[in-house]
Amino acid sequence: MKRIHTSLAAILSIAFLSIFISSISSCSAETPLRGEVIRVTDGDTVVIEPEKGGKNITCRLYGIDSPETEKRDRRGQPYAKEAAEELKKLILGQQVEVATTGEKTHNRDVCIIRNNGMDINREMIKRGYAWAYRKHLESPYASEYIEAENEARVQRSGIWRQANPLPPWEFKKKYWNK
Repeated sequence: MKRIHTSLAAILSIAFLSIFISSISSCSAETPLRGEVIRVTDGDTVVIEPEKGGKNITCRLYGIDSPETEKRDRRGQPYAKEAAEELKKLILGQQVEVATTGEKTHNRDVCIIRNNGMDINREMIKRGYAWAYRKHLESPYASEYIEAENEARVQRSGIWRQANPLPPWEFKKKYWNK
């Protein structure tokens, strides 16, 4: 009987610890904020001015990768300018809702941006101006973003007008990491 109580106590302790840890990790994503998109840097990066003031936020759109823009010493990819223009049409100068994932990359917060309920990240993929960045996708976004990419491929939208577009992560390896 004593062994049963010890086992039960161990099981309850593990269950409590699991719930505690998951509640901590679910709090790691910051509360969504609203702000105005004041700059579009490229097809997957924007600058947001929070409506309640404070420091501007540079956002890297979560789960997508758009064609690489030309840098001073590096060539760019086809459709890079078009991707940036499409993102400008969608949200530049508009109030959006921004949810950060808690991650950062190259001094940018990784964000999911919504405009009037529309997932802008997914929309960029659906319109053919970004790849679903499978390496960094998790549920529930993975299936939605991959489905959007498949739809864009079938429609031959944006980057999918090319015969065999090179994903940005492969482009950088091939042309930038020499």
